[in-house]
Amino acid sequence: MSTHQLAALARTAEPRLMLRRFLALDAAVTGANALAYLALSGPLGRCLGAGSGLLLALGAFLAVYAGCVGLLAARSRPPALAVRAVVEANLAWAAVSFAALALWLTPTTAGAVWTVLQALVVAAFALLQHGALRQDQGSSA
Repeated sequence: MSTHQLAALARTAEPRLMLRRFLALDAAVTGANALAYLALSGPLGRCLGAGSGLLLALGAFLAVYAGCVGLLAARSRPPALAVRAVVEANLAWAAVSFAALALWLTPTTAGAVWTVLQALVVAAFALLQHGALRQDQGSSA
């Protein structure tokens, strides 16, 4: 993704602010997902074809993850190693989502669509964060 495309999405041309915004958006979306899983595990489980226990466990994990990504976004200079860990975790989440859908989940149609959509969103966060990190490292070199 080009510098101009990243800047347009982040609404800034400053690489570090761009990176922080993509991390903050990731934290917000992940946190909202976590809260939904925690607060509505029963109804969402029935809608998606997933057990409420699975959604509660995922919700708890995502809440902690969102908090960590949010703390990283709040830093004036997010460490590159930590950002890379977030990028890799997001890519792993997307890959595991697709693998789970193919190998062991038996979701409803809504659950299958949700699994694919959230995996694509998480993969997009990884790509945006990676691109912004590269821009930031290039501007400080």
